[in-house]
Amino acid sequence: MDSVTNILLSSLVFSPLLAIVILAFVPNHQGGVIKQIGIYGTVLPLILSLWMFGSFNYDTTNLQFVERHDWISIPIGLAQTGAVFTFDINYELGVDGISMPLILLTAIIGMMAAVASWQVKKRLKEYFILFHILLIGMLGVFAADNLFLFFIFFEMTLVPMFFLIGIWGYGEREHAANKFLLYNGIGSGIMLLAFIVIFIMMRTMNIDQITTILSTPEHPAAGALTPAFRYGLFLALFIAFAIKLPVFPFHTWMLKVHVQAPPSIVMIHSGILLKMGAYGLLRMGIGFFPEQAYQFSTWLAVLGIINVLYGAVLAFVQKDLKMVLAYSSISHMGIVLLGFASMNSIGFQGAMFQVVSHGFISALLFFLIGVIWDRTQTSMIDDLGGLAKSMPFVSGILLAGAMASLGLPGMSGFISEFFAFLGLFGRMPALAAVGALGIVLTAVYLLRAILRTTFGPTPARFNSLADAQPMEVIPMVVLLGFIILIGVYPAVLGNPMQQALKSIVPIVTGIGG
Repeated sequence: MDSVTNILLSSLVFSPLLAIVILAFVPNHQGGVIKQIGIYGTVLPLILSLWMFGSFNYDTTNLQFVERHDWISIPIGLAQTGAVFTFDINYELGVDGISMPLILLTAIIGMMAAVASWQVKKRLKEYFILFHILLIGMLGVFAADNLFLFFIFFEMTLVPMFFLIGIWGYGEREHAANKFLLYNGIGSGIMLLAFIVIFIMMRTMNIDQITTILSTPEHPAAGALTPAFRYGLFLALFIAFAIKLPVFPFHTWMLKVHVQAPPSIVMIHSGILLKMGAYGLLRMGIGFFPEQAYQFSTWLAVLGIINVLYGAVLAFVQKDLKMVLAYSSISHMGIVLLGFASMNSIGFQGAMFQVVSHGFISALLFFLIGVIWDRTQTSMIDDLGGLAKSMPFVSGILLAGAMASLGLPGMSGFISEFFAFLGLFGRMPALAAVGALGIVLTAVYLLRAILRTTFGPTPARFNSLADAQPMEVIPMVVLLGFIILIGVYPAVLGNPMQQALKSIVPIVTGIGG
């Protein structure tokens, strides 16, 4: 059993390779077989992630399912002294209460997005191979305990996403793909520079070791970093992950992707890829430099409020359902920043709850938009209306998803927003009150869009639309089920997160008194 546990995390991360290998030998003309392999290939990652989540120990702050192996050794000689230093880059994986829920989120949304890919009609083999490469990258990001591995997996998500948007997207797909690659490439470059500097100063790439060294003032490597230098590194990491999240004004690339990418890929993008920014900011930005994060927390709150209000106001005036949800994502990611800005345990939990909650909610809503588009060939609000008459099940799930997004009690959106704002009210009550206006605006723009879409007069051409098919019902029910589960039983996320946050929160709260 121990030998199985020792490779469980690697088995999970690279399990999509099995589907890739099988797909490589399937002829291109066997579209039905390719789709089945593409969908069934996501079952193994889901089973392994559920197994890990079920056997996770909630009573420890230590990493679990740890794997460490020698990998790369770089000897560096100094000409002046003749001394030789060896920089070791090891293969290191491990999860804690922050990354474990995100791995499970990735596996669930990955499978639901694969089911949603049933509607893809061209170049199926290439599509599903790229899809599973993307899944490996996302799982690896949350499992990596090494900066080098983290960066490799982070970059592994960019290339398949570029092609999945550029080939299988809508009219302006190539422009959206190029913008995605440009912005994320700049963010990755900044992150790489910061990682290199940290590596040179710390002489290790292990994330846990770096966190320990930087929080120990007596350590020579930590003592060599001046406060100004630390602040510069924190800002570099913040900008790198802010582009991914995204934070205003680095958000414009995301709008294009949400509108032009195929629904299944937008489910992954909004549900998982944006969350990599929040995870990196907490794990490496705040985790490495808590004092600098505390000093920057007022600006975090201001940027969070801008995101919340800017996204909500612009979502209200949009005429395209996709754009409503795109600006809604910007607004909801602002709540993540507000939770981080609180610099306390409740706010941090609210931020991470929001990360997981919005992952499920946005994936559900974008899947529903894809179902509507498939039948009507439009997502313009003015062209739709009265869909509840011909598509009652889809309309009902759409309304339920909107209720979750605006924070209806009993759904995941409520508990995440409640914790985030509760944490911020304890520290910055005035800014929290301003940010809370976004909750009101969220109800306004979502109800406006959903009610105009599902109620009112039905255009004649939409009178006989088909309601949800069995393959479409599965993602709807599963995603809504997890949204309700987190809403009525938040301990399913809170228990593992509380222990993991104990390694970060005491340092931050100690700084702030």
